[in-house]
Amino acid sequence: MNMMPPVTKNLLIINALCFLGMYVAELHGVDLNGVLGLHFFLADNFMPYQLLTYMFMHGNLEHIFFNMFAVWMFGRIIEQVMGSKRFLFYYLACGIGAGMIQELVQWFNYISLEHADIARVGTELVKGTYVIQDGMAVDINHWNTVGASGAVYGILLAFGMIFPNERMFIFPIPVPIKAKLFVIGYAVIELLMARSNDGVAHYAHLGGMLVGLLILLIWTDAGRGGPLDKIRSIFRRKPKNNFHVYRKN
Repeated sequence: MNMMPPVTKNLLIINALCFLGMYVAELHGVDLNGVLGLHFFLADNFMPYQLLTYMFMHGNLEHIFFNMFAVWMFGRIIEQVMGSKRFLFYYLACGIGAGMIQELVQWFNYISLEHADIARVGTELVKGTYVIQDGMAVDINHWNTVGASGAVYGILLAFGMIFPNERMFIFPIPVPIKAKLFVIGYAVIELLMARSNDGVAHYAHLGGMLVGLLILLIWTDAGRGGPLDKIRSIFRRKPKNNFHVYRKN
C-alpha cells in the first residue's frame, strides 16, 4: 500500500470508508445512498453536491469491489503517467461528467413519459415529483445513481489510449487482447446495453469515457508536453514497452 501512488490509495480508502459508513448509517435509520447518491435534477431529493458525492457511494459489495479493483489495477498506472494532481482532476472530471450525462439521459426519459404529465395522487396535485408511465405514477425521487463507474471508465479509456498495444488477459477470453481493443469492446457493449433497462447507468459509463477522451485530446492539443503527447500517434506506431518506460521504481 505504501508503494501505491497517493491519489489512487486515498480513493480506495475513501470509497471503502463511504461503503462502511453506508451500513453504519443504515443501522441508525439513515439511507446514505439516498442522501449522497445522484438524484434526477427535477426531483425534490436532488442536491448539486450529489454530482460529486455519488461517485463515492456503491450499491453492494460486488459493485464496489469491481470498481475499486479497476482503480487499483489501472488507476495507479495512469497516476504515474499523469502525475497525482492531474490524475485527481481527470478522475473527478470523468465522474462528474458521467453524472451530468446521466442527468441528461434521465431528462429525456422524463419528458418522454406521457409528455411529462403531472399525475394526480389521491386528490393532491404533485408537480415535479410524479410522472405517468404506463398509466401509473412514477416517483422520480427513486431515480438515484451511485458508483464510481463513470470515473473508472474514464481511467480505462486513458489506459487504452496511452498503452494501446499493451496485451491483457481478460476472463473468459482465452487469449490476450490489446488494451485499445479491450476499451473499444467495452464501449460497444455499453452502447448495446444502454437501452436494456437493467438498472445499470450505461450512459454514465459512456459519459465517463467521452469526458475522458475530450480531456486527453485537449491536454494533447494544448502541447503541454509529457507522456500524454504520445496520444497523437498511438494508432500510427507501436509503442515500445510503454509500461516500463513510465513506471516509477
